[in-house]
Amino acid sequence: MAVIPPVRRDPARARPLVGPTVIALLIALLLACSRAPAGAAPPGSGTYGWPLNPRPAVVAAFDPPAQRWQTGHRGVDLAVAPGSPVLSAGPGTVRFAGVVAGRPTVSIAHPDGTITTYEPVTASVRAGTVVARGDQIGVVQAGHPGCRAAACLHWGARRGSGHQAVYLDPLSLLGAVHMRLKPLQPHDAELAS
Repeated sequence: MAVIPPVRRDPARARPLVGPTVIALLIALLLACSRAPAGAAPPGSGTYGWPLNPRPAVVAAFDPPAQRWQTGHRGVDLAVAPGSPVLSAGPGTVRFAGVVAGRPTVSIAHPDGTITTYEPVTASVRAGTVVARGDQIGVVQAGHPGCRAAACLHWGARRGSGHQAVYLDPLSLLGAVHMRLKPLQPHDAELAS
């Protein structure tokens, strides 16, 4: 019986076990997770619910701008009948209830650092009101620009404010957004298989 010698690989031609793209993505993910406030609930953990009942159709998806000063859609538009009740998506404190740029708006600060906004909404709450998930905060008005339904609720979410604000897809609060990481380079695709 012949003995086959082991194959020796040239160290100069060896491929790294993990590509630089994968390492960069893992570092970014770890940094993002480390910035969450202590006790923050992860997205889709059940802390948040839909701001309308029954569950609405999404007629305009989240489409953030490439640069913060550019145009984009920093929330989702949900189809609804005018006058429908708007519910707080999660527990928190009403941060603002009034008019912004001619549109009636309600904004709620949540314990995990997320701020949700709802417009056009005629508020039934005032700034400082503590709300639970599902509490009515107002009713939807007709007339949201670009709405393809009888009325639309624009629902937004962000962390931070001013230049530090990071806009989130509010559907991610519900666990309704599924992210899939795909390799950026063919080399990474070979490593994944």
